[in-house]
Order: sequence, then C-alpha cells, then structure tokens
Amino acid sequence: MRHRRTSRPCLLSPPLPPSFTTGHFICERHVCNEEAEEMATARDALWASGHDESVEVNQRALIDKVLARYSEEFTVFRELLQNSDDASAKAVEIHFDTEEYVQRTKEGDKGGEGSEGQSVTPLPDLKKVVVHQWTFKNDGMIFRDEDWNRLKKIAEGNPDEEKIGAFGVGFYSLFSVTEEPFVTSGGQWMGFYWKDKKDQLFARRGNIPASEDQGEDRWTTFTMPLRKPETLPIPFDFIRFLTSSITFMAHLSEVSVFLDGKRLARLRKSRGLPKSIGLRKGLKAETAKGMMRVTDVNVMPLIIRAEIMQWVYASGSSVKPRRRVQTAAQQQARKAVSSGFFSSLFSSFSTPQRGASPHPEHIIEEQDEKEQETEERKKLLSVTETSVVLAVFSASVDVRLDSNLREELLRATKKNAPTKMRYELIYTGKDEYEASKKEEEGFEATGSIFQGLRADIDGTGSARIFIGHATRQTTGIGGHMSARFIPTVERESVDLVDRNVRIWNEELLGVGGYLARTAYEEEMQNIAERWQAAEEGLSKTDEIASVVYEVKTQLRERALHALKFYTFHSSTPSSRLSQILEEAFFTCISQSALAFLGGQSNHQFPIISTVGVKGAQDVRMSNPTFAEFLKQLPVLPDDVVTGAAVMVEALRTRGMIKDITFGDVLKELKARPLPENEGIACLKWWASMYKTLSAAHVHAARKEILEATILTIGTPGSAEEKIIPLSSVQTFLNTRSHGSAIPTDGPLPTRLLPLSISRHFDPQALQSAFGWRELGIGEWLQFILDPQTTASHVEHDIVQCAPWAERVIQSLSRVWPSLSKDAQVDIVAQLRDKVCIPTSAGLRAPGDAYFQNAHVFPDLPLVAFPSGIAIKGSLEKTLQALGVRKHVDLQIVFNRMIKTGDWSIADLTKYLVAVQSTLTKEEIERLRLTPAFLKEKTAQDTSSQNGKPPRFTASDLYEPLDIFRELRLPIIDWGSKSKWRGSSDEAKFLHSLGLRRYPPLDVILCLAASTDEKIRSTALRYFLDNYQTRYPDYQPSSFANLAFVPAMKGTVPYLGKPGEVFASSAWASMGLLVARPTLGADVYAKLGIRDHPPTAMLVSILEKNPPEDFQTAQRWFGAMASRIADFSNKELQTLSQLLIVPIETASTKIDDKGKKAVRLMAPSQCYFKKDAQAQVHSKLFTFVDFGTQANQFLSACGTKHEPTVEEIAQILLENPRRFWALADSSTENYLSELRNIAVNRRLLSSGTITRMKRSPILLGTKRKRRSTKTAVLDFEEEDGWDYDYDLLQPSTVIIADDTNGYQLFGDKIFTCPQEDLLEEFYGELGSRRLSSLVKEHYETTSEIKSTRKAEELRSRILERLPLFLHEHTHAPTRVPFAWLNADRNFIVRVFGSVTVKKSLTYGDLRLQEKQDASAVALREGRGPIQLFLAGNVSVDMFEVSTSMCRLLFAAPKASDALLFMTILSTDLKALRRRGYNVDRILQKQRAEERVAEEAAKERAKQTALVSQPTSQSQASSAPAKPTDTRPGSPLPPSLASTGTETTLMDDATEKGKQRPHSAFLPRLNNWKNKMLGNEQVPGALPIDDHQEPSTSGNNPVLMPPRPSASRPITPGPHITPMRDIETNIDMAIRACKEERGDLLKSRGQMQMIKESLNDSYCDVSGQKDLTLAGDMGGFKVFMAKDVANPKSVMTSKRDSIARFIHVVRPLAEVYELPPTSLHVFYDVSGATIAFNRNASLFLNLRFFEAWHDEDVHKGELSKAYVSWYFTLAHEIAHNLVQPHNAEHEFWFSSLCESRMVAFTRLLTGTS
Repeated sequence: MRHRRTSRPCLLSPPLPPSFTTGHFICERHVCNEEAEEMATARDALWASGHDESVEVNQRALIDKVLARYSEEFTVFRELLQNSDDASAKAVEIHFDTEEYVQRTKEGDKGGEGSEGQSVTPLPDLKKVVVHQWTFKNDGMIFRDEDWNRLKKIAEGNPDEEKIGAFGVGFYSLFSVTEEPFVTSGGQWMGFYWKDKKDQLFARRGNIPASEDQGEDRWTTFTMPLRKPETLPIPFDFIRFLTSSITFMAHLSEVSVFLDGKRLARLRKSRGLPKSIGLRKGLKAETAKGMMRVTDVNVMPLIIRAEIMQWVYASGSSVKPRRRVQTAAQQQARKAVSSGFFSSLFSSFSTPQRGASPHPEHIIEEQDEKEQETEERKKLLSVTETSVVLAVFSASVDVRLDSNLREELLRATKKNAPTKMRYELIYTGKDEYEASKKEEEGFEATGSIFQGLRADIDGTGSARIFIGHATRQTTGIGGHMSARFIPTVERESVDLVDRNVRIWNEELLGVGGYLARTAYEEEMQNIAERWQAAEEGLSKTDEIASVVYEVKTQLRERALHALKFYTFHSSTPSSRLSQILEEAFFTCISQSALAFLGGQSNHQFPIISTVGVKGAQDVRMSNPTFAEFLKQLPVLPDDVVTGAAVMVEALRTRGMIKDITFGDVLKELKARPLPENEGIACLKWWASMYKTLSAAHVHAARKEILEATILTIGTPGSAEEKIIPLSSVQTFLNTRSHGSAIPTDGPLPTRLLPLSISRHFDPQALQSAFGWRELGIGEWLQFILDPQTTASHVEHDIVQCAPWAERVIQSLSRVWPSLSKDAQVDIVAQLRDKVCIPTSAGLRAPGDAYFQNAHVFPDLPLVAFPSGIAIKGSLEKTLQALGVRKHVDLQIVFNRMIKTGDWSIADLTKYLVAVQSTLTKEEIERLRLTPAFLKEKTAQDTSSQNGKPPRFTASDLYEPLDIFRELRLPIIDWGSKSKWRGSSDEAKFLHSLGLRRYPPLDVILCLAASTDEKIRSTALRYFLDNYQTRYPDYQPSSFANLAFVPAMKGTVPYLGKPGEVFASSAWASMGLLVARPTLGADVYAKLGIRDHPPTAMLVSILEKNPPEDFQTAQRWFGAMASRIADFSNKELQTLSQLLIVPIETASTKIDDKGKKAVRLMAPSQCYFKKDAQAQVHSKLFTFVDFGTQANQFLSACGTKHEPTVEEIAQILLENPRRFWALADSSTENYLSELRNIAVNRRLLSSGTITRMKRSPILLGTKRKRRSTKTAVLDFEEEDGWDYDYDLLQPSTVIIADDTNGYQLFGDKIFTCPQEDLLEEFYGELGSRRLSSLVKEHYETTSEIKSTRKAEELRSRILERLPLFLHEHTHAPTRVPFAWLNADRNFIVRVFGSVTVKKSLTYGDLRLQEKQDASAVALREGRGPIQLFLAGNVSVDMFEVSTSMCRLLFAAPKASDALLFMTILSTDLKALRRRGYNVDRILQKQRAEERVAEEAAKERAKQTALVSQPTSQSQASSAPAKPTDTRPGSPLPPSLASTGTETTLMDDATEKGKQRPHSAFLPRLNNWKNKMLGNEQVPGALPIDDHQEPSTSGNNPVLMPPRPSASRPITPGPHITPMRDIETNIDMAIRACKEERGDLLKSRGQMQMIKESLNDSYCDVSGQKDLTLAGDMGGFKVFMAKDVANPKSVMTSKRDSIARFIHVVRPLAEVYELPPTSLHVFYDVSGATIAFNRNASLFLNLRFFEAWHDEDVHKGELSKAYVSWYFTLAHEIAHNLVQPHNAEHEFWFSSLCESRMVAFTRLLTGTS
C-alpha cells in the first residue's frame, strides 16, 4: 500500500522474517520512485491553479531594527553631516527650538535678541532646556529628482563612488527621534507619515509656493518635530562632537549651532598648503596583496576655529576632563625644542571686541540686583574664540582591483570602488601635545573643545577611525585615521567579517601602517638631525656642554613621545584592526632593501638610544650591569624602556632590539683601555656572568675577555701609571688567607694582579671566574729565592740578610699550621740547603741547627734570632719542620750504647720512652722497622749463625705471657731483672712499635685447626673466651675453607668448615656434618654455625644425589618439611621438576643388592594416595604416601591431593583411545570420567575447551538391529536393538531430545547418552540437538467441521494448562496463557487423517521418514496456534503434549511432554491424590454444572406452556452451554476445604513467587511425620516444610507440593540403570572437599537458602563474606563480617558449636562425606541456612541455636537429625546440578533415598 512508503527501515520495527528477501526492498524503492514522479506532476498542477499574493514588510519594525544597531550618541546629526558633505555642502546650521519659539515662529515673531520692549530675563540652564523640534540645514547641492526618489527608498545608497554613503539607511535615522520628518530643498518639499498611524510609511511630495520678498533658498532643510520633547543635548559635548566630525570632511568647513535663534557656537575649518615629503627609501609603498599603492605622502596644517558662547562653557560637560600633574623639569622641557613639522599646534585667544576670556579675574563690585543680572547675562552671551592647528599626514593611494573583487564590492556597497583615494593621519608632536594639555588647564570644568582631537598617548582608546566622520572603531595608536573604509551597516565600525569587504579593508589598513611608519621615521629623522647638530656644537666649545645635555634630554623626550604615539594597543570593538595596522607598520619593508645573503633588511627601524637615533639592530636593551664600563655602546635610555614599555616589548618580540651580547662587550673592550674603576666593574660583571655559561663555553669566553681587556693603573701620564693586559695576570694575593703573611713591601711577582683591584673581589670568584690562582706562600718563597730577584734586591736576600731571613721565617710560621702537607714539604725542600737559620754560630742550614734544649753536646749551633724573639709555639714547630734538631740522632746513641752491650732490652726501652716526645715520625718508623729486639729462648730454639742470637722487630713478637708460651708463639725477651707490666709506659711504647698483645684472628683460627690436639683446644678456648673483646669482626664466610669446627660425621669426630657444619642433628641422615653436642648453643652462635643447611644446598643435594629408596626419601622429606617456609618460590618450582621421588611399582625389578629398583619422578607428577585411586584416570597418574610430615614437603613441591579436572582433560585430549583402553573399554567407566569433567567443566581453561571441541573425545551411541549372537552389553537395552559406541568429535554427535525423531533416525546417527548432565555438556562443546535438525511437514485430508472432539480437547487443554504451567518453572513460555485463552489464538481442527513427513539433513546424511499422526500442532509466523487432530484414530495425548510443548517453549524437554501428558490424561481426582491443586478446577466444574442446571430449569419454566413434554425432557437433559472457563476470567469463590490444597494462581506474574516442588516431597513429608509423630519440624528445609492455611486469614496461603516428572531424562527405548545413578551420587559425595582459604568473598552465582517459605530457596546466588575464626573437633568455624568480635564468639558459643558438631558428624558418616568438607559459620542476620561453595558445605550455627540447640541440650536429637539430613542432601545435590530445577530435585530425592536406610538406623538408635 502506498501510504506505507518509507525510505529506510524503522529501528524499532521487528526483524524481517527469513523469507522476506531483498526483492521486497527493490519493489519498495520502485514504488517510491513512481510516487515521486506522481507528486511532482501534482505540484505543477497545483501551482497552475493558484494565485499570487504580495509579501508585506512591517516598515516600522524594519526601521526600528535597523536603528537599533546604532549605539553611538548624536546618530542623527552624524548621518546628516555625512550626507551634507556628500552633497558638497560648505556650511551647516543646526537649530534646537523650544515649543514657545516654534509657536512664535509660526506666528511670525522670532523674538530675536535685542528686540525692543523685551525685558531682560536670566538665561536658563542649558542642561534643563526642553526642545520640541530639531532643524538641520546645509547649503549643498539641492535635491534632484533621483535624490528625492532615493530619499524614500530604504537600503538604496548613493551609487557615487566618491561619496561616503553606501547603504541608504542614514536618512532613516531621523525616525529615531521623529515620527514625521519634513524635507525642503530647491523649492520642493517631502513629508513622511505613518498611514493610519500604523506600520506602513508613506511620503508626500510637493512644491513650495514662490515668495516675492525671498530669493532662491540655498538651504536644504530637515525639520524634525520630536516624537516627545527632550532636553537639549549637552551643548559642550555636542559641539565637541561636531569638532571631531568635521575634521576629515572633504567639503564641509563651517557648522553653526542655534538655540531658539541664538547661535551658541560656530566652527570653521581651513586647510593650509601641503608639504610633500615623498616616499621614504627602503619602505614598501605597496600593500600585501598589491591592490593599493601609495604614490605620494604629504603633510599639511589643518586649522579649526571655534566661536563659543560662555553660556556653553557654563553648562558644563558630562565627561570629566583628564588631568595630569607636570613636574618642573617637564614644564621647562616644553620650551626647548619645536616640532619641526609645524610651529604651533594649539593656540587660544580671546577677541576683545566679542567677549571676555572664559575665566576673567576681576572682582564684582556691589551693584544693585538688576545691574548684576545684566552683567551676568552679558558674560554668558560673550563669545570665546579658540583655535587648533593639526598636522595631517596624507597618503595618495592608487587602487588596482581585479574584476571579481570589484564586482563583489559593487554588490556589497552598491557603488564602484574608487581608483584613487587619500588616507589621512593626525599626528601630534611632543610640544603640541604638552601645549594642548596646558591650554586645557584654562577650562577646568569642561576641558578643551578640541580634546577629542588630541593624541591618545596613554592608549585609552580615544583615537578613532573616521569614515567621513568618527566611528566607534579605535585605531590602537595615538592619532585618528581617515580613509575610505567600508563600514558595517550602522557605520560604527570597520567591516572585517564579509569575505570580500574584509579584503578591501585589510588592504587599506596596510596603507595605514605604511603611512604611520613614514610619519614615525620622518619625526625620528628630524630628531637625528638635531642630535647631530648638538654633537657638533659640543665638539667645538666645551663650555656649552650643559646646554647640549639639556638639548639631548629634550630630544630624547620627544622621541619617547613618538614611540608612545605609535605604540599599538588593542583596538575596539575589533582587535584585529590594530593587529593588521601593527603588522603593516613593522613589515612594510621594501624587498629591494633585503640583504640576500643574511636574509635581513638593510633598512632598520630608527629608535632613540643613549648616543642618538640609531637603527634598532644596533641598539641594545639597557642593563645596569654594563652601564659602568660600556660607555660607547648605544642602549635604550631607561626612561624610554619604562615610558614606552609596550613598544619596546613589541620590538623585542620581533627581534628588532636585543639584549647586550658578549660580542658587544668584546667590541668595546678591544676599542679602548679601561680605567681602574671601569676595569673593576668589568671584572665584576664577568665574575657574575660566567656562572650562567656551560663548562664547555666558559674557557673560550674567558680567554677572549682576558685577551681583550687592558687596564690602566695609576694617574694617567705619571710615573706610577701602569698598563696591565689581563692576559698576563696569573695570580692574585689573598689577604684573607695565606696572602696576609706575605710582606707587600718586598719584591712581588710581575704576573700578580694588583692588590688595589683584587681586594674588591672574593678570592674564590677570582679563581673560578678568571682561572687565576692564589699566590701561595711557597710560590712567593720560590720567587724571593730566585737568583734574579736576589740580584736586583740585595737587601732582600735570605742567605745574606739575617733580619730579612727572620721576617721570612716568621711569615712562614704564621701560616705553617694551616699549610697542606705538600706545601710544607715543598717549603722544607726549598730551604733544606739554604743557609737561612740564624744561630749562635751565624746563619746555618736547618739540619745543622739545634734547639736550646738539645744540650747533649756543648758545641751545637743553637737557634738565635736577631730580634731576640722567644722560640716557641708555631715558630718552634716551623723550625722543627724545617729540620732544626731537638735531640741527637738515634744512630749515634745506638753506636755508643747498644753496641757496648751495657743496655738490655728493658734499658733501651726506658731510654726511648724518655726521649719519645722528641722523636720524629721518621725515627719512630725506623724503630718499627729495625730488628733491635730479642725473643725469649725456648727448648726448640737453636743457635744462630756466628753464635749471635737473631733480633726481631717489635711486630714479630708477643707479650711475655704464659698463654702465648702454651701456644708456642714468639715472645719478647724482657729479662728477669724487670717484671713485665702490660700497663706500664714501656709496654705502651712497645705496643706503639708493634708488639703484639694477642694473636690475630687468622693466626688463632689456624692454631685451632692445628694437628696438635692440645694447641688446637687451647687456641679454640682462647678464641671463644676473647670473642667479644678481641675478635668481634669474626665472619664465618671469611674462613669458609678452614676446617676448625669440631663436628661429627656419623659417629666419627671430624673437623669441619663453618659452612659445612650444622647444629640440628636431623641433617645427619643426609650425610651432612653435625656440630658436637658438647659445644652448646652459645658456641654455635659464636662460631656462626647454622641450625639448618641453606635451601640452595638442599636443592643441590637432591638434584645431585636423590634418595634411592622409600625409607631414605621419607627421612629426607620429613627433615625438609620443617624448612618449607624457607624455600623460595623459585626453589620450590625447581624441586617440583626434579626427579627426587622414588616410586616402587609391581613391575619394579630387584637389583644386585636385593633392593627393588625404583624409578624417580618429579613431585609435580605425583599425587597423594586417596580414594581417587579408584577412578579410571588413577591408572594414568602416580600416587604416593610418605607419611604426614614428608607429604607436607611434597605438597609444597607441587604434589597434589588429586588430579585436577584440567589435568584429566589434558590426558584425555592427548590420546582418547588410550584413555578408553584404560577404562577397560567400558562405556560406564568412560562415561563416569566424562561426568566428572562435565560437573567441573567451569574449572577448565578456555584453551582446553577449544581443544575438546575439535577432538574425538565424546562417546557416541548408534543403535542397530540385534543379531542372534550378541554379547551382553553394559547397558540394559531394549529388546531387538544392539548399540555401537565410538569416540567422536562433538560436532558429529547429536543430542536425542526428539523422541519420535530418535525412533525414526536412531540407527543412522550417533547420539549422546541420554543424561541431562551429559547432554548439556555435549551441547556446550558443539553437539547439535536432534529437534533442531529434524524438519516436519504436515499433510492432511479433508477437514471435519464442528466436531465435539475438537471442542472437548481444546477445553481440556485450557483447563489443565495452568496446572502444567504452574509445575513448569525452569523456562518461560513463548506466549502468555491469557493470549492462548482467546478463541482466535488457539484453534483445534479435525481432519480425516494427518501425516507427518520428517526429514533430517546433517553432514552427509539426507534422511526422510513419513508416518501417520493423531495430533500435530503448528503456527505460521505470528498467527494463532492450531492443533490438527486425525479423525481416523484416537488422540494420543503424548503427541498432543509433545506438539504443544514445542510451540509453548523455546527448548522443551521430554520430561515436559510427559508431565503435560500426565496432567491431560489423568482424572482430576487422581491428580489431587498425587498432590496437584485441582480444587479450583473441580469447584469451577461444579459451579458450571449448577449454573447449567438452573439455566435449564428456567428455560423449562418459560417454555412449559408452549412445549411438548418430549421437548422439555430433551431440553432438560441437554448439556448446558459451557461458560467461559479461561483461567484469566473471574472465578467463583473457593469452597470450604479441610485439606492442605490452596487456590491455584494461574496469573503468569505469580509464578515467580512460587517455589519448585518435587513429587518426592510428599513421601519425605510422610517419612518425617512418621519419624516425628506427625509433628512439624521447625528446622526442616523449605522444600519439605508446609503449613496449613490459617483460618484467621493472617498467614499466607502456600502452594502444595507438585508432582515431578520423575527423573528428568529424555524418553527413550531404555531406562538408565540404577548403578549409573548411584555412581553420580558417589561422585557428588566425593566431590565435597575442605575449604582451604581463611577469607571467603561472596560470589555472584550462589543464592541463599531462605527461611521464608514464600521465597525461592538456595538458588545458588547468595552472598556471604566469611573469615576463619578457628576450628573445633576437626571442623573449621567461620564468622561473617557483621560479627563484631569473632574470637569472643568462639569462646561464648563453644558449647553450642560442640553440640552442633555432635549432630552433624553422624550425618556426615551417613552420607560418607569427608569430615573436612563440612564447615560451620555464624552470622548476626540473614536468611542463609546453608550453602555449597565449590563443593565445600557450610552450615549456619545461628539457625541450629534457634531451632534445635535447646532440644539437643536435653538429649532430643531426632528433629535436628531430620532437619540437617535433608539440608545436607540438598547441598550435596548442587555438586551435580547448580540451578534449582527438576534435575536438582531428582538428585536431591535420589540422595535421600540412597542413604535412607543408614539414616533410619541413626534415628532408631537415638529415638
């Protein structure tokens, strides 16, 4: 249909069915194209049938909106003045008329000033005068017809390119103040009015009647009756506006302002003769785009005279005049220099015959009141004349535009662009500017009338762009500019937005930048000429130096004024304008002026400097650092830097002015020598400068500085004058250090920096900055000892003049203590051979002189200075250092005393002690090295050669002590005359010479390792006794190769190295050395014996020598178990891969020694022996058990308790066929392993899952007809069929979820074993479901209409369907029951026969079968569900339920069909007996029967008179029409019931609130009632805990248990054997394990068991965060995070925990659970009774305390057993099935059944 045409699919529309191909879209697009053509034809037809209507414009709104853009004041007069100038008017008159004056004018009486009989009245305040009419007159060209026509047209400007007006909206500015303007010109008039006072403007035109007494009127007049009376514009401000407006007018030269006929002011403008200054060389006269070129520049004076009533001044101004305070120096400077462009800018004068000055100074004498008023009136009416002379720079511009831009400008402005034009700039010089400020001081109230024309030096934004008249756009510099800019519509700013207009205006601004640069350079050239003249005058006569200085100061101020004038500030409203001007100002450099090699312009920017006007490239920024020594370098004066900061910064940014460079400094230093003060300043600069340079540049720069600098010292021209090149200086005198001791009146080195300079600097700076070194005392000494020096200064010869020698030695003594060792050695070396020491025997060499105390020999030369100074302190030390002797040489003493044999060792020592203070270090050292001491003789000593005993140095001998004699160490021979005392002075002296007080550490330990047992034990004892005092530095690692530690190797004593012996005896079994037990722990610590060998050693032992048998390994592993924490992760990883575990198997051979040969395996390849060995996969793994302690070590090394499912899967993937063979080719064994993998498949890695999807690991079954000779199979098979098994890839195995399809095609395909666990596992790996592969097609014969069979079956299905949907909770339905209950949505039809054709296409299979059916259900698209019944056979309810389930659910299970079939085919009462809630159905049926009976009786009464008895009986016996029995309709109230049945809730939304039930639950209830005596068990799980509804109605109504589909497996030809079920149950129980973590975090896949019966229970998605608090009786106890103090809870609830464990432990034995798999937890709040976390079971203590603790405390255990028995069964079932569904209920019931006998024995034994 066409109205559904669309261009794109809707995003919210449902997806198209697969049958909807792209052909639909092609057709749709074709329809759209046809409709588009039809629509175009229809539009043309509609256009032809229509009629035209005009588009109206609200002219009032249009004018108001245009005028709203005008924000400047005096807009009307600005536009009229511009129009007058365009009309070539010379004069303009502006009249402001009051209402009274207007009225008098109409009456013919103008009432002018001086009329006879007029009384003299005071003049009003002009600020308060209210006017009613404005009149504007000009004497320009009278209006022509085209002017009259253009006047009444909006937005049609003047096409004359010579005129300013462009947009045609200027005249309409009058409407901002008047409603009906009236225009007269040339004898014609035109009036404007709003027709009917509305929004349409009309104009009326006519001729003015000629008058004989009046000649031709030259005026064009605009009369504006004001819309509403307004006060007079402030006259002074208005006249100031007029003054600025006429400045750049081309023709207008006179303007007069009147108030009621009185002329308040008259302005007259006149131009002087222009002076051409030409085009400056080096400046580019052409703009950037080449559109405009300046052909000439001239400057001319412009004179404006103003005649203004004093009345105007008296009225004041709204703008306060800007004031400036001048200093006396500034006032004096104003008189010094004239402008050079014109002689005077401002002048003011008073015309005596016209009036007085604005502020006359005279005293008003007392007069009568009338005379005072008359006098005041005369003063106000007096006229003041002022004038101004402006210098206007004007550039003549040629314009060359391309045709495209010219056309675009014509379109934008409605006029052609001019080919020639002028650009004008007002410049105000320094003197003129100061004069204007001075002149303004006479008008304190208002300021000058010419204030708007004054230069804007401070950048306040008062300098404007003029487009005929002033706009709001500022220039950004100090002067006004006027040019043919194209403005915005309101003519208030320059248009820089429009693309083409912007090009024009930007080019024109380029001309402005060039003109400003020309004017600036002209001014700077004039200043340069005057500066040069001043310099020449200074060179002729020095007397006028002060005058020249003053002239230069004035010239510098004038240059500063020019810089400030041409400083570019941000312009407004467009800041781009000043940016463009500034760019043109700085870049208008001619290309011919560029230096091609350097890339820079030869034409420089002129600027004032300290030496006159220079190019900016040659001028530097001022820097106080250089001011003291750079006198010839041109720099910016400080007042310029601060006064013109913005301009200076702009020049620096552009790189036009730079800072002082290093080259500048070098240039001036090379040009002249520096006086002393300038030289000091230069050196100070470099001392601070060099720190900023890198190390690589400092050396080169310093070299250039030193080579370029020459200093002059002393008075120029005198004998004292010295010229010192800094390059010759090498040293300086440091008066703060050793230099203070050097006499400055003696000879000094020529390369020394003069002291007058060096004293101004820090010595460190001189050294680091200039590389000069400090003149050392040694270098000075070397200089004065030089023969050339002594030859020229005989009086300063140290070997001839004793006084000078004394001064030198005293100088040395003053600095000697602070001299370095090397310096002292150098000085000693210089003076060693010099005869320079004054002695009693004359000058002697230092080695030949002695101190006064050396009195051993009377003829010794003793030191004696000429001054008689005492020899002590530093002087004594200096002389001693020079070699002056204090005692006689020891060799002499040895020769005279020792060789005679008169002295013993003790006597010699006493003498040496007596003179030790006088011994030098060399002598002490000689004593240490001289073998002068004898050792004590022993029995082992023999005579030496020549019969003389050998002598030793003191360091070779020990103190004479008995312990050293026992150790047989050499001791000093002290003799028997003197007793040795270790604390005596003699002992101390010998110790200082090296006599040993105890053996060194290596010596004593070597003695401890001696072969002599006595020496060894004595040495070890001495070492241990003196460990803390003499051997604290002992480190075992330093003696790792010395065997001195007593140890045991087995039972044999042994000496071991420190790192080989260990304190713990446990390591003896591994062949390691063990310390002797007699040593003790303290000795172990001193010797550094470790308790245990390092882990690296143990790893090495195991790697090189693994244990050979089980017993050895058990001992070794047990010993290393205590060291597990010491092993690093890397070492444990290494051990896990080492072959260290001996394995004995049945096939192990016997070696030659009778031992079983073993094979070694890595710990990571082994597992601990456990029940898991019973599994099939146990044959593939190695299991060990070395005992509890040894197993702990193996566990740390990677041995696991059992193989992980990942490892089992990897083994299976490596060789599935071998795995099958190890399973004894038993399908049950192999399937048992697959079930284990399926249960724990979530633990598999993604890579393993991917490999499993591609590997042939799944067991597939294919049935075949049984032969007569068939062996018995493992499975209980149906008669007539055998089965083939094979290992296949998942994609080749089919899940048989379609029973009928399996019966048809089961012998052609391999299918999955029919267990839900395996089917789900196969499906996840990629196996397809049979139902998705089988396609059905239906064939029917003719339909049988209106059959009771169809109606009854439809009613039954709708009646029983709510029961089925109530039981079916694991999957949602495709359609709601309410929808299905509608007549049109569920249709049952009967046909003669129904045939189903089924086809299977999978891989290479192409199968097809055909069979008759009794019922099939189908649905086409989103249509109704139809159920086809075969009339030739009875209806099979299984086929009905199967077909319906396929349409009701997305993935139906076979159990669903069985359950639905049972509900459909079973009597309601039987269903009720089975536990189904069918009361509502029975009640509804009884209600319907009663209604039908009553309806039949009513009809019988109504037809009794007209019906025959037969009819009555037939009517009464006919069944009543069925009422609406849909579950969605209202039902009658439920009848009283005494059972536990409740109302069946058929609303789909209520199903989520009901919990699942099992058919096994009624039996559990029966068992519980029997066991508990029909009493309710409060602790039972919700799944079997039901309460009867309360008669009060306060308790919620609960649903009864529902029947289950028994075991949820796919129906097939055989039944799963019980041993398979038992295998799975055993596997679920064995899967329970211990929780090894201490902190349990909640996970998102576990729900809590709910106490409330209305909530779903234990849906495996609960949340609990638990922390391990302790353990009791082998059960770990955890606490929730809401428990405040877990430890105190463990203590307070110790008894209840014990009772809980007492209940749970027997139940664990019933289920054969590992005891460690059960855990107790406690929380403060929550509904969690128990939960299963990764096969670890957790039970809540809080619920036990609430429900059972009191009974158990009394000894009543039955209720607690029953409740927790079912709780454990429920949680164990989660090891097989995670969600709550029919499968979980099956396993729950199976677990209870399998352990019921054992549980009964437990109850019987306790009841």
